[in-house]
Amino acid sequence: MSEEFIESPQPGGSHSVVVLVLQALLIAVVVGWVLDLQRSVLKLNLYTEQLLLAVLGLAIALCFLMTKRRFWDPAAAALGLILCLYLAWRYPQLSTELTSRPLDGVLTSALLALLVLEGTRRMAGFSLVGFTLAGVVYAMFGHHLPGVFQARPVDFTRLLVYLNLDTNALLGTSLQIAIIVVVPFILLGNVLGRCGGSEFFTDLARAWMGRYRGGSAKVAVVGSSFFGMISGSAVANVTAVGVITIPLMKRSGFPAQIAAAIEAVGSTGGQLMPPVMGAAAFLMAEVLQVPYAEVMIAAIIPAFLYYLALFFQVDVEAAKRGIAGEPVERLPKLLAVLKSGWYFPIPFVVLVYVLVSLNWQAEYAALLATGILILFSLVFGYKGQRVPIAGMLKAVVSTGGAVVDLILICAVAGMFIGILNISGLAFGLTLQLLAITGESLPLMLVVTALMAIVLGLGLPTVGVYIIMATLIAPALVKVGVAPMAAHMFLLYFGIMSMVTPPVALSAFAAANIAGADVDKTGWTATRIGWAAYIVPFLFALSPSLLMRGDPLTIVWAVATAAFGIWLGTIGVVGYFYRPVTGWARAAFIVAGVLTLIPADMFSGAIVTDIAGLALGGALLARELYRKKALA
Repeated sequence: MSEEFIESPQPGGSHSVVVLVLQALLIAVVVGWVLDLQRSVLKLNLYTEQLLLAVLGLAIALCFLMTKRRFWDPAAAALGLILCLYLAWRYPQLSTELTSRPLDGVLTSALLALLVLEGTRRMAGFSLVGFTLAGVVYAMFGHHLPGVFQARPVDFTRLLVYLNLDTNALLGTSLQIAIIVVVPFILLGNVLGRCGGSEFFTDLARAWMGRYRGGSAKVAVVGSSFFGMISGSAVANVTAVGVITIPLMKRSGFPAQIAAAIEAVGSTGGQLMPPVMGAAAFLMAEVLQVPYAEVMIAAIIPAFLYYLALFFQVDVEAAKRGIAGEPVERLPKLLAVLKSGWYFPIPFVVLVYVLVSLNWQAEYAALLATGILILFSLVFGYKGQRVPIAGMLKAVVSTGGAVVDLILICAVAGMFIGILNISGLAFGLTLQLLAITGESLPLMLVVTALMAIVLGLGLPTVGVYIIMATLIAPALVKVGVAPMAAHMFLLYFGIMSMVTPPVALSAFAAANIAGADVDKTGWTATRIGWAAYIVPFLFALSPSLLMRGDPLTIVWAVATAAFGIWLGTIGVVGYFYRPVTGWARAAFIVAGVLTLIPADMFSGAIVTDIAGLALGGALLARELYRKKALA
């Protein structure tokens, strides 16, 4: 969020009623469209763009009503809604007249652009808006530049109409996926939270992991991975799970900044965690023109390695600090937790089944899972507490407010893509990157990772992914990276910006809960998540880590990567039964990196695995001998 805050409307006021009605309308329109009610019930044949404009109008209105109000905000909200509804009504005719640039098309495009940009600035800060405005300046004057950066000359009125009403810009793929696909999944996450899902997954993690050393931190890792499967939002994951796990970690002996960092890294991984992942994953499926299930399957091993690395980190950190598990008598019983919330896994099993086996569209699968979850919660309830119908309706309606920032961000991202298309900047930048890196694959990956992290310091993950996928992915594919690996690489590093200082939104949220220093939490999170900065380079060069190739090769790659992460963690933390210092600590890190390298990464890479395993084995044997000698 920017400097302005989101208001919670006070019950009973007219402002509150209007906001609730708009939220309910937004969700009703999206769900109705996904279920095809406009044709089956209303007998209307509408353009998809008409839906996008109507929902965008509702989002603009909600944005101006929910943010800190100025005297003109209600008028801006009404103007945004009326304008978008007018454009939706006029769109069938207007779409055939765009090339002639009718006056009402130009004027309405200008107003729409101003409202969308201002709304996005309020909800997500100035970064994405600034990129887009810089793109507009480039599109207008870039034809004066030399060489590959020279843009095509574009008339300003043509640019306005193109960016706001063309299906390759604002009304393009990013907004369509956000509204039609991602909103149903956010609805699922909201309902899950209201039904006690975050409490169930945390209780399950406590019952499973709480008794072991550093149990409170392991609960944070496992609980965040469970809830992250569904929420797909780093900050939402922190607020839902961290309020329980961070106090537990502090009470067990972890310093506040380490407790916050563990939760921040664990929550950030939710955007990589199948089956839902984050909003950018759905955009990836659309950009790659593959079923979402294919993206989901490709993400399984990277997500597993991400959480395994974090699990090893907290285990060694707990051993170093002598932090034991929680007393068994204070922990929930596993069977009691499963008995109370036995139905929670069912919607997600159904979700995965219909996505993978029946090849359903993702939005239908999400609504089916939501319907099953609502039914079970109304009938049974977690721990015997049924969710009242009014509470369930509140969870559904509140989703309309939760998706406003996503809709506006994707609208502006669509405008940015339109600028790249109409100006030719994407093609020019691809050529320039290839020239700068000399078409060197390792150098290209390093440059790309740095660009994604830098962009992510000011942009939400969706914005980072859209910009990088448009500008950089073609260059990665050109130098030999498989399309799925290239896009997963970009997504991974875009996500890591959530825990990379100086912004680190996920670490910021966790630090606020823990009462820890924000900057120290961010740097601690970077150290704790060290392996996450290495794993993307591995799967970019090794298809086995994206479930591609011979099963034996995949198993070997995962096993050696896991062992390598453990060895590296011992070196990073500096502890194995007793402190590890000096050359031995560096040797553990070297052994870990050598073992991490997949055997199919390049010709002869199996040698690095063997060398890493041999060095790691020798180091572990040395530490065990030292332990025995000192016993």
